[in-house]
Amino acid sequence: MAKGNRYSKQSNKEVREIRNAEIVLKVINDRSKRGLPLEKDVYRQLYNPNLYFRAYSRIYKNNGALTEGITSETADGMSIKKIKSIIEQLRYERWQWTPVRRVEIPKKSGTRPLGIPTWSNKMLQEVIRSILEAYYEPNFSDHSHGFRPERGCHTALQTIQRTWLGTKWFIEGDVRNCFGSIDHKVLLSILRENIHDNRFLRLIENLLKTGYMEDLRYNTVMSGTPQGGNVSPILSNIYLDQLDKFVEKTLIPEYTRGKERKENPEYMKLYKRAWYLKKRGRHDEARELEKQYQQMPSMVVDDPDYRRLRYIRYSDDFLLGFTGPIAEAREIKERLREFLQNQLKLELSEEKTLITHARNEMAKFLGYEIAAQHNDTKHTDNRRSINGVIELRIPARFVEEKCATYMKKGKPIHRPELENEEDFTIVYNYQSRYRGYVQFYKLATNLGWLNRLKWIMGTSLLKTLAHKYKVSVNKVSKRYKRTIRLPQGLRKCIEVTIIRKGKEPLKTRFGGIPLIRDPKAVIKDLFTVQRKPTRSELVQRLCADVCEICGTTGNIEVHHIHALKDLKTKGRKEKPLWMQIMSARQRKTLMVCKDCHNKIHQRKLENVKVTE
Repeated sequence: MAKGNRYSKQSNKEVREIRNAEIVLKVINDRSKRGLPLEKDVYRQLYNPNLYFRAYSRIYKNNGALTEGITSETADGMSIKKIKSIIEQLRYERWQWTPVRRVEIPKKSGTRPLGIPTWSNKMLQEVIRSILEAYYEPNFSDHSHGFRPERGCHTALQTIQRTWLGTKWFIEGDVRNCFGSIDHKVLLSILRENIHDNRFLRLIENLLKTGYMEDLRYNTVMSGTPQGGNVSPILSNIYLDQLDKFVEKTLIPEYTRGKERKENPEYMKLYKRAWYLKKRGRHDEARELEKQYQQMPSMVVDDPDYRRLRYIRYSDDFLLGFTGPIAEAREIKERLREFLQNQLKLELSEEKTLITHARNEMAKFLGYEIAAQHNDTKHTDNRRSINGVIELRIPARFVEEKCATYMKKGKPIHRPELENEEDFTIVYNYQSRYRGYVQFYKLATNLGWLNRLKWIMGTSLLKTLAHKYKVSVNKVSKRYKRTIRLPQGLRKCIEVTIIRKGKEPLKTRFGGIPLIRDPKAVIKDLFTVQRKPTRSELVQRLCADVCEICGTTGNIEVHHIHALKDLKTKGRKEKPLWMQIMSARQRKTLMVCKDCHNKIHQRKLENVKVTE
């Protein structure tokens, strides 16, 4: 009896602790803003089911949600029971991290290892990530833009373009194998400064020590964060925030001085003389002097009392802009190398950490080429307007590489791997890729270079459709080419339309995207974009605990599919009921009982039809 009362009290206490996930994270966020540490109750927040529902609603759409780790567990089969099981193991400290399955993914310089955790591990990592982000985000540096809410590549590039005026040297920084070299002891010591819950820290420590499986062989790890896991980006930001603070509080104050450069006396002498001649009406003489002084700098270029150091970081790549002599730029690079090596146990990549002249060379950062413009003949309101202004450009190599994927022997070719797809899907595939290139490079001053890529991709698209139907490109062009009116005017494009009974026609097109530079364009990291804190429809359906096929209640699981096109069947007069439900709702998920879920995978529900 006493035992029953004890469990009853524990159950009531648990009910009181189950608060809305957003409220919990807001309280954690508020502690950070007030400079308070996370005390010993942070581990108990992992008992809150709402945090797991929130985590599930954020990660179930990810491309890897249905990718298996070392077990067959994926998002397919997600259930409330699974959440309760994770919480139960955590409550009694029985949770054990599962080793990740390691795969090699291609990279320009070879391959990069990527770890694939099991689904339960992904869920718990996402919960831990949300807690760490809520606490550490308010105190992260403004110079950091990678894997952060409302930030991304474009916000970093815009900061450079708008505020780095007059930069003379670029110091490109790259940490060698950053994610794989993070020192566990250093990381845990950083976490202990603000997190005073040993159980929570021990859980993270065990995660860091979890090894990986490769070629059916278990391997231990001595350093690094689990790549491929949800918690890895926030841990790397917490680690590299030490670098941000070092640059902010030490290097920038030391290498920044003076309000502005001194005036160039020769320039000012000619400028004042020209002003005097204009006032006297001797405009021809004044114009000759203007031509002379506009060929020389208005300020002292090598002013010893003027220095500027600027800094930006995205993940493990960082860039510094320095106004001063090359010798001091080399000092800055060396001090960065020493700090990373001595304090963070990291190594700068010598071949990628370069010092480039801002006017004569191009620095490379986040896929763009960056340089300081200089042209004495470019005037606005009779003043030189672009000297020292930062320019963002598309690398010529990028255009060549992307064009090469659609060409053979110098000519556009068809893509045979798409010929079995529907016309709508083929056009959509080309357009989505081209749109991604344009949107990413919207900040580039030479955006027009993508016109060549557009023509090659468009020709390849027509050839793919022509090869599919064994007809000429001219016939395909007449069938699908359209002239449409956009806000920017008439545009020629390739368009496919699907007529739907009782609905608006479904259209997709290739082209119709104006190549107009947009200096305000922003693409934020999708998984860090902050959304309104509401319980998603998916979670509501899961909590309803009702099978959407047979209507039974209890023990409900979520059936996931990769894409809606998987519901399309060939050579079948009528789809089974479960497919009809998902098609009608246009959802990639279906709430089913254990019995129905097993029958779906065993193809035993294929003949079940809708009953009147």
